[in-house]
Amino acid sequence: MKVLEISASGRRHDSTSRMLTAELIAALESRHDVIDVARRDLADNVPFVNDAWIAANFTAEETRSAEQRDTLAYSDALVSELRDADIIVMGVPVYNFSIPAVLKAWIDMISRARLTFRYTENGPVGLLQDKKAYIVVASGGVPVGSDYDFATPYLRHALAFVGITDIEFIAAEQLNSKRDESLDAARVQIADLVYTTPRLVGNLA
Repeated sequence: MKVLEISASGRRHDSTSRMLTAELIAALESRHDVIDVARRDLADNVPFVNDAWIAANFTAEETRSAEQRDTLAYSDALVSELRDADIIVMGVPVYNFSIPAVLKAWIDMISRARLTFRYTENGPVGLLQDKKAYIVVASGGVPVGSDYDFATPYLRHALAFVGITDIEFIAAEQLNSKRDESLDAARVQIADLVYTTPRLVGNLA
């Protein structure tokens, strides 16, 4: 069982989303015996799409120059680790009603035609199928699922676009006003999701 942990919080310490994703992974390890965990910390900075990246991405792979391959190397690495994962555990703080800029940059880097989705006569089809995603959402004031939560609908749509549709959101919401209550609820949800569902197998097949 391969797990990819993606941390989007700008806080290295005292991050609620990091704390809860660690607890979620510990629960998965307890439930599913041996798991292999890879970690991608977006606080290490994610490059933004620029002119050189766009030109390289839209050049056929077989005709890319060495420089273009270097330009896409980071994006290729992100796609590769996402492909390898059976389970994605993502920690997402809500910044100004939506996701952190580094997480949007990550989505831009992994949304690659012919690699993570393809176009068909019926529209785009995601290629990263048969994966499970747990997304821990931590917010200071925004109630998850409210009219001004623009983080979770976007993440659900963006991940489904590349084929990841089996998604569970764990909410640690309104932490500024009800921290203890919210953390307790998130931990109950983690336990319910991990321990009351059938044991997962590699590739979720």
